[in-house]
Amino acid sequence: MNTLPDQYRNLSDDEMFARIRAAREKLGPDVVILGHHYQREEVIQFADYRGDSLELSRIAATQATGARYIVFCGVDFMAETAAMLCDPAQTVLMPAMEAPCPMAAMADAADAQVAWDALTALWGDDVVPITYQNSYAGLKAFCGQRGGAVCTSANAQAVFRWALAQKGHILFFPDEHLGRNTALALGISLEEIAVWDSHKPEGGGTFQKAKVVIWKGYCHVHAYFTVEHVRTVREKYGDITVIVHPECPMEVVQAADLNGSTSFILRTVRDAPPGSRFAVGTEINMVARLARDYPDKLVVPLARSLCGAMYRTSPNHLLYALESLLQGEMVGVITVPEDTARWANVALERMLTLKE
Repeated sequence: MNTLPDQYRNLSDDEMFARIRAAREKLGPDVVILGHHYQREEVIQFADYRGDSLELSRIAATQATGARYIVFCGVDFMAETAAMLCDPAQTVLMPAMEAPCPMAAMADAADAQVAWDALTALWGDDVVPITYQNSYAGLKAFCGQRGGAVCTSANAQAVFRWALAQKGHILFFPDEHLGRNTALALGISLEEIAVWDSHKPEGGGTFQKAKVVIWKGYCHVHAYFTVEHVRTVREKYGDITVIVHPECPMEVVQAADLNGSTSFILRTVRDAPPGSRFAVGTEINMVARLARDYPDKLVVPLARSLCGAMYRTSPNHLLYALESLLQGEMVGVITVPEDTARWANVALERMLTLKE
C-alpha cells in the first residue's frame, strides 16, 4: 500500500495544485490521467479523460497508447481492468492504493466456486456465470473459464439475453440490485430470481424454480436511496424527472422515471432542453458536477450519497504519484497475474463482441 508521506499531507490547495500542474507539464505525453465520474472536483480537474470504469480502461488501451504511465483516479478493480487491457509496456498506477471498492470485495472466486458447485449439481452445465464490471480480476477470470462474460450497467440486458440464448440459467455477481433490475426488465418474474448469500450458502433445492441467481452484494452509494427519497423530491420540486442508477433497489428503480448507467445519466442531463429538471440518484460528486456543468437546467441530488472509496483519492495522492515519477519511482503500481488476466480478458471480450 502506498502510504502518503508526511510532506504531502498538509499542503495548501494553491501549492498542491501548482505542483500538480508543474509535474504534469514536465511529464508531458508520458502520462495520461484518468478520472472516474465519482472523483472529487479537486482531483478530476486534472484528468485527461473522464468516464465510467470500463470506458476509461478502453480509452487507456486505445487512445492513450503513447503514454508510458496510466494514472487511474478511481477504485482498485477499475485500475485492474486498465492493467489487463493496456499494452504490457505501459504501467498503470493508482494514486490511492487504499481505495478498494466495497461491493467488489463482496464476491471472490473462492466463494463463487461454492455457489457454482451447488448450482451445477442442480442444473448440470445449464448455467452461465456473469460478473459485473465492478468486480475483481479473479472473479472475471472465474467467469471467463466457465463460458461466462462481464457486463456493465449499460449493457447488462444485452449480456443477460446473450447468456439465456445459450443456457437456461444465469449466476450473476456481485450486485443483487443490478441483477434483479436487469432480470425484471427482461420479463423474468420475481419468482424466477433467487439470491445466493455467500455467508449462508444453502442447498440447491432452494433454487429449483430460479432462472437467475443473483449474488447478495450491493453498492452502498446506490442502496442508500429509498422510495421515500423519491416521494420527498417530487413533493418539493413538483414536475421533475427522477433518474437513478440500476444499482438502486428495485422499489427505487420502479418509482423513478428513468434508470441507467452513469454515462446514460450524464447524456440524459446534457442533451435535455434548457429548463429541464432532474433529481439524480447517484454519487454526490457526479450530481454536483452535473449541476455546475449544466446551469441552464435544475439538477438536484435525490439524496446525498458519497462514495468513501472514491473520496480516498485526494489531490495529495495525485501529486505524490506524479512527483514520484519525476524522481524515477513508481508508486501504486497495479498488476494482474498473467493467467488471471488471460481468462478475465476472455470474459471481457465476450461482452465487447456483443451488439447491444
